[in-house]
Amino acid sequence: MTSFSHGAGCACKLGLTDLREVLALLGPPDERSDDVLIGLDEADDAAVIRLDGDDALILTIDFFTPLVDDAYTWGQIAAANASSDVYAMGGRPLVALNVTAWPRDTLPLELLADVLRGGRDVARRGGFSVVGGHTIDDPEPKYGMVVVGRADATKLMTIDAARPGDVLVLTKPIGTGILTTAIKRDLSDGGSAIASMTHLSDRASRVLVEAGVRACTDVTGFGLMGHLQRMLRASGVGAEIDADSVPILDGARALAEDGCVPGGTKRNRDAVEVDWGDTDETTRVLLCDAQTSGGLLAAVRPDDAPDVVRALDGELANAIVGRITSDVDRIVVR
Repeated sequence: MTSFSHGAGCACKLGLTDLREVLALLGPPDERSDDVLIGLDEADDAAVIRLDGDDALILTIDFFTPLVDDAYTWGQIAAANASSDVYAMGGRPLVALNVTAWPRDTLPLELLADVLRGGRDVARRGGFSVVGGHTIDDPEPKYGMVVVGRADATKLMTIDAARPGDVLVLTKPIGTGILTTAIKRDLSDGGSAIASMTHLSDRASRVLVEAGVRACTDVTGFGLMGHLQRMLRASGVGAEIDADSVPILDGARALAEDGCVPGGTKRNRDAVEVDWGDTDETTRVLLCDAQTSGGLLAAVRPDDAPDVVRALDGELANAIVGRITSDVDRIVVR
């Protein structure tokens, strides 16, 4: 199926530079209801609408092209990726709608059923239901979900709440963009990447919310550096990253050294503003790698960090990868 795809998973997204240009051309958002707590202005992981009292609804959509050749696995990855935005806001998914494009003349409908089955099974695992969707005929297959979730409005995690002194915690290793590119080039079976991309962030989100964490985002198409940069700009702070502490999927570094790098990762590398110091080029590429269904990146109060890391034991990663500083919009990698 990857032969039908021009890009792999979230690496097919428009880059940060392109997105900024489009939003600038679009102009300022319309005035909104007081019930819209988070919308286009905040550019967060999802929109949040107040219902009654502290009860809030979370709305998000995510879809992409095939990044593995097994249809069922692709469906699982896409569903886990779409639900991740709800978890990043501190919510719990309630229902989902399928969003599907399919080349009906070139790929059998049985494969499409496998894709949808993969999405449905992940939804079951996450405790939410797939209640409908929309399909179109398209020469390039695409799949994802609209996900609707629920949260306590007083306990939302957002990208604009990081504060100097906070510790940065990452809950999954990075490198999925490089490994899925290797799958497309028949250089790897991508086993470690698939295990990571199908892993839900439900438990990690619950741990962070229970610890009172207020600043969080999920690491997807813009890479670790791109999503960190968005958090810093929204919060008016900077960050220092310890490159050696960032967990990396098995095989990703060697593949990156051999030039197996997706286009989305290269665009991320060009878009971010980072003081790299003497960091080697492969590490820079890895830190900008376009992730699909990546982990949560949370800014945790330093006194709470040890307990949070202990509580995250059993997740794919529970690494402290850096800290928030007062140097506005400055990322330093050491």
